[in-house]
Amino acid sequence: MTSARPNPESRIANPGLFGRVAVVMGGQSAERDVSLDSGRNVLAALRARGVDAHAVDGIPALLDALRAWHYARVFNILHGQHGGGEDGVLQGALESLRVPYTGSGVLGSALSMDKVRSKWVWIAQALPTPRFVPLRKGEDVHAAAAKLGLPVIVKPSSEGSSVGITRVFKEGDLDAAVELAARYPGDLLVESLIEGDELTVAVLGRQALPSIRIVPKGAFYDYHAKYVAEDTQYICPGLDGAAEEEIRALALAAFDALDCSGWGRVDVMRDRQGRNWLLEANTAPGMTSHSLVPKAAKAIGIDFETLCWRILETTFEMEAAFAKEAAR
Repeated sequence: MTSARPNPESRIANPGLFGRVAVVMGGQSAERDVSLDSGRNVLAALRARGVDAHAVDGIPALLDALRAWHYARVFNILHGQHGGGEDGVLQGALESLRVPYTGSGVLGSALSMDKVRSKWVWIAQALPTPRFVPLRKGEDVHAAAAKLGLPVIVKPSSEGSSVGITRVFKEGDLDAAVELAARYPGDLLVESLIEGDELTVAVLGRQALPSIRIVPKGAFYDYHAKYVAEDTQYICPGLDGAAEEEIRALALAAFDALDCSGWGRVDVMRDRQGRNWLLEANTAPGMTSHSLVPKAAKAIGIDFETLCWRILETTFEMEAAFAKEAAR
């Protein structure tokens, strides 16, 4: 499958070169509302720059539109799995149609969506990630927690936006945590809780953007803190000097290990001893007013419209790869 590794600098000046662009949003995952918000923002930004961009809700509508109207390329701002467009399914369909799209390819999308397999890859590459136990629905969460030692985090293995996550400090709370996580498709994950600072590093092309240290008002950066609360603090860059260089290098290594490309975001915990621990990679991060990639881009002088433009530019790398394959 195609794996684009674009340069983050703007190379396209004429919006007409993008052709007709589908901005696919919404979908059927647990992150539908966030995706719609992200999509509206991306659509407005591209149109403001003169791009012939159009909203499409979900994968079936997109595929119908591609067969009927031939969009030149796709800006994928769907979030999540099972109709969410972030798990490799949409990517495979678009590659079969030879339609270039934003974000990671099939393998990078599928691996990143599955937190268990992401962690197995990182461990194989000697990259730091918290200890964990995969948990199939119906298996004993108490045994898993005993193996790791409390406190732990219980979460769905294939959801984003902090959906279904519980921090567990007492054994008596484990069953309720599993009940919440099990509401979502797929297996579960029990992970050692790293106490410290929450950080994230956005990646644009081959560039790791400045880290962001997230300081939520509550106990941790949950769904409410991400998308609703106005009192969450975002410090960018999140670290200084060598520590900042280290976390950016780690994020890029983690991104590469999962075969991610184009753009994305890597979430990291930094413990009280200053050690970094990889949590997950996001291949179609949020683009809402609260989202982190736009904040990191703004810190180095890239406004939201330019960010969307540069992300869309990455599709030309994929388009060139398709043309090269067709010429063989």
